[in-house]
Amino acid sequence: MSNSTTNCLCGAVKITVENINPNFTVCHCQSCRAWGGAPFFAVKCGTKVEIEGDNKINIFKSSSWASRGFCTECGTHLFYKLDATGEYNMPVGLFPDLKGLKMDMQYFSDMRPSYYCFSNETKEMTTDEIMTYFATQM
Repeated sequence: MSNSTTNCLCGAVKITVENINPNFTVCHCQSCRAWGGAPFFAVKCGTKVEIEGDNKINIFKSSSWASRGFCTECGTHLFYKLDATGEYNMPVGLFPDLKGLKMDMQYFSDMRPSYYCFSNETKEMTTDEIMTYFATQM
């Protein structure tokens, strides 16, 4: 999927992504669930991302390997950015017109609470697997 443009709820931040991977991920970690009140459904957007209104973005270092960005005006969750590669993961909901989406991976599957589940068959990574993976990326 190529050249998708979106903005935060108030329009203060505009984002253009050159290429979005239609295979999206779901993260069940406590940080993601606390950030948005639910698991984080994210599309991988790579590094070719143009952001206008970056003076309206607050960035929070949420782990030893990534940061989260949100609009300071309306609070819209904008991205989860990996420090080592500069790759952006963005909420699926920011791009309402995407076609052909498929849930591909669930992160921190061992942290998924018992009050929800998905019937999709996906790859899954536990906390230990995620920690091992990102330890090698730093």
